[in-house]
Amino acid sequence: MTTAIDLDKLDLAALLCSRVCHDVISPVGAIVNGLEVLEDEDDPAMKSFALDLIAKSARQASARLQFARLAFGAAGSAGAQIDTGDAEKVARGFLEDDRTTLTWQLPRVLAPKNKVKLLLNLLVVATSTIPRGGRIGVEENGAGEEGGFRLTTQGSHSRIPPHLVALLAGHPAEEGAALDAHAIQPHYTGLLARATGYGIDLAHEGDTVTIRVARG
Repeated sequence: MTTAIDLDKLDLAALLCSRVCHDVISPVGAIVNGLEVLEDEDDPAMKSFALDLIAKSARQASARLQFARLAFGAAGSAGAQIDTGDAEKVARGFLEDDRTTLTWQLPRVLAPKNKVKLLLNLLVVATSTIPRGGRIGVEENGAGEEGGFRLTTQGSHSRIPPHLVALLAGHPAEEGAALDAHAIQPHYTGLLARATGYGIDLAHEGDTVTIRVARG
């Protein structure tokens, strides 16, 4: 019988903080590098390059922080609802780039906070199935407040990463293995699913991975 992950609340909080820092540190570091170039360089071309780098990295850092606020943060008091239009906006800012596109086919409604957090975290899970980028689609899986989601990814070398199913189900990647900042996100996604009464099913066929979320 596979052992369930037993994680102290303080460790969960620390690992989630580490995950957010991991996502933000790269664009923040690029901003610092750009500022150093502005201080040290007199070449107009280099200054222009540095300003472009700073602007692009600042937008990226902002997008990642806005996403983290909804996906991992409180985003309102207990029982609060979140506009799925806001969720779409932060998801596009976080995910879309020159390699990955997002097709959002959900109606704009006010949905329970943890259900929206589950969706956003599932989008992060979805990116792990297309390591070289591709297309991510999200639509309803059943209508109304009780309905779930269907996420579909398509891309070169698509896959279901090793241990992903186990982590979503609340089990360690390997017996006795400790969670790290990389594994905490799918584990947290599973916690959200169980807290909201949803089950997660993954299937891989050809270059397509389908993630179905329905009431358990």
